[in-house]
Amino acid sequence: MARDLTDEERALAKDMLARARAAQAQIEDWSQEQLDRLSQAIAWYTGNEKTFTCLAEQGVDESGIGDRQGRPAKRFKIQMVLRDVLRTPSTGIVEVDEAKGLVKYAKPVGVIASLIPMTNPAMTPPVTGVSSANARNAVIFSPHPRTAQTTWEMTEVMRTACRVAGAPEDLFQAVRKPSIPLTQHLMSICDLTLATGGKPMVQAAYSSGKPAYGVGAGNSSIVIDETADIEIAAQNTRVSKTSDFGSGCSADGNIIIQRSIYDQMVAALEVEGGYLCNAEEKAMLEAAMWDEKGNRTFPTIACRPQQTADVAGFSIPEDRRFLMVENQDQIGPEHKFSKEKLTTLMALYHFETFDYALETVRQIYNTGGKGHSCGIYSHNDENIDRLARLAPVSRMMVRQPQSKANAGAWTNGMPMTSSLGCGIWGGNITNENVTIKHMMNYTWVSRPIAEDRPSEEELFGEFYGQEVA
Repeated sequence: MARDLTDEERALAKDMLARARAAQAQIEDWSQEQLDRLSQAIAWYTGNEKTFTCLAEQGVDESGIGDRQGRPAKRFKIQMVLRDVLRTPSTGIVEVDEAKGLVKYAKPVGVIASLIPMTNPAMTPPVTGVSSANARNAVIFSPHPRTAQTTWEMTEVMRTACRVAGAPEDLFQAVRKPSIPLTQHLMSICDLTLATGGKPMVQAAYSSGKPAYGVGAGNSSIVIDETADIEIAAQNTRVSKTSDFGSGCSADGNIIIQRSIYDQMVAALEVEGGYLCNAEEKAMLEAAMWDEKGNRTFPTIACRPQQTADVAGFSIPEDRRFLMVENQDQIGPEHKFSKEKLTTLMALYHFETFDYALETVRQIYNTGGKGHSCGIYSHNDENIDRLARLAPVSRMMVRQPQSKANAGAWTNGMPMTSSLGCGIWGGNITNENVTIKHMMNYTWVSRPIAEDRPSEEELFGEFYGQEVA
């Protein structure tokens, strides 16, 4: 049974909010140059290789999930966010449309409550902080209890960066001893919540009484047709599936392959380190990965495939990097492998016609993951277009490793983020990658223009003048 907020927690939240508001007020009149310099300091102090590697590894050790060797590579996300922020005006006039007589002014939102998932306690705070500070906001980070120390230490690094840049350190604060009641209270007293985490916390953010940007669940599905470069598709699929041991919502979960290249594609995935489970091993995995209520079991989340297999009761060679199960025509709530896996395992499907591929995609997203993302390996523009028209997702990657691309990459135009909006499909208010523009208020100034009024004939078209009963 959930406990109530304690008096000590209430007093702590009140003090943190007061300090955040005071700090935010101190930079409210800063110039764009000062704000950009502050963002650069935050990005450097948190994203330099030594600091980020240390805290990224610590986050894995503290949580017990994720890839200790691979996670430090996520520091590029801080660099990409800084790139985007430096190209985005965030104070004063930020947009002018002379034809419409409109001028847009950017203003801060105030104090942000930022919920930090245990999967990225080192990366999410600076990614949020670089943008938030540039938009002249303050942030209170509420970490996951499993990674509270890593979030605290990264926040201390960010406070140091503020001092070096001449900004108040209370632009960033972290809760040292997080609890659900304290997090819920912070969401109710701050001006905006960024909820990057599990479904219960996102739902709590939406019911806090304050504006919130949440994220939806993933179940990333990839279509591979016969025009694909099989070797590249297999390599990218492995990269996406094994990144941080599949902890991300964007990791390739369902691979839908054209029958004419199915055997070649599976062989290519095996070359990349895949292990194709037999029917008995698949059944053992299902029993180990989900409990009797259908919830994912912690020992099999975001871990090496050898650990997952060991928990399930069988062994695989040490050189294998991910597991594969054939799941043809097994889609729906009762078929667990058609849901989000959150580890180094993917489900395989095949199709004869592209209509069948689209039907498979439709069924998978009806089971879970609507609004998040999908991908396709194809050089057939008609197939790409058809998937884009049908898939109920907010972003679709073409010939790219999903978990390395849809939140932003050096080689595509997606804005870098750690929060992927899933739109109305996923119960979110935005389909966009949540970035600095979502952390600002705007004032629209409208001046009169020449009348822009079409004739009624133009407006009503063929129906103009028709007799109405």
